[in-house]
Amino acid sequence: MIVVVGTTNPAKLSAVTIALKELFPDRAQDLIVRGVGVQSGVSDQPMSDEETILGATNRAKRALDSDAEANFGIGVEGGCQKIGDKYFEGGWTVVVDRNGVIGVGSSARYELSAKIMDKLLQGIELATVIDDISGETDVRSKGGAMGILTNGLLNRDTCYVHGIYFAFSRWISDAKYW
Repeated sequence: MIVVVGTTNPAKLSAVTIALKELFPDRAQDLIVRGVGVQSGVSDQPMSDEETILGATNRAKRALDSDAEANFGIGVEGGCQKIGDKYFEGGWTVVVDRNGVIGVGSSARYELSAKIMDKLLQGIELATVIDDISGETDVRSKGGAMGILTNGLLNRDTCYVHGIYFAFSRWISDAKYW
């Protein structure tokens, strides 16, 4: 099975690889996960679920279009959503197959502090804010903000795996549900 992911981010590619080996254990030996740099078509820091899902959808479709051998295209996009008076961050995953069938899933969410949101609302991307506050470099490619805020208990790839499972649910569950 060949899957192309609309990113070159190591954490997102790791999440896809982990999830697919669990979802398709009989194909794990032959699994090929390719990352490709594509544009999301949304802002660098999506500020709603709708925008984040659109970014993931664009990435999945553009990834699939870039590779004639791929069975699936996958887009993974992180973004924020305001719920009540608080902001939460999480990842949305979109999967598209060669028949144009689309699956969507999301990771767990976590609250963003007012300190972080002040910067995001000024137009600064979460990755930059977390790098600045943590003093680390390129956190997005490693544990992500998720890893920083859970003190390493839940890194970005681990958190995104669940969203990938949900996005593939239409291909792995009984057809009577779809």
